[in-house]
Amino acid sequence: MPVIEGLKRMIDRQLEQGKKEEEIKKEEVVSLFSERARVHIVVHGKVQGVFFRDFAKKAADELGLTGWVRNTNNEVELVGEGDKRRLRELVIRCKKGPAIAKVEKVDYEWGDFTGKFPGFFIKY
Repeated sequence: MPVIEGLKRMIDRQLEQGKKEEEIKKEEVVSLFSERARVHIVVHGKVQGVFFRDFAKKAADELGLTGWVRNTNNEVELVGEGDKRRLRELVIRCKKGPAIAKVEKVDYEWGDFTGKFPGFFIKY
């Protein structure tokens, strides 16, 4: 019986490894066919001095996006690049903002992916 139990454990490990490899392949295929884009976002309202830039950077990092965020006159401006579905999520998060922000309006415009940003950073 110990031999049979050993064989069963070995087969289970091989099946588990096969499942992991299939998941990795699936993720690679999805990433190959994901639509990459660029979005320019301007957030209006009480969005300066409320950690909005930090909020935007954390969101972009979580979503695996590249680009930048900065304060302008009375707004916060962002440029993000990456998977279009994740960029849509960034727009949604910007509409909510951090807890102490009062977002009045979010303007955004889609563009072509350039791939020129090495990461997401805050411009000062």
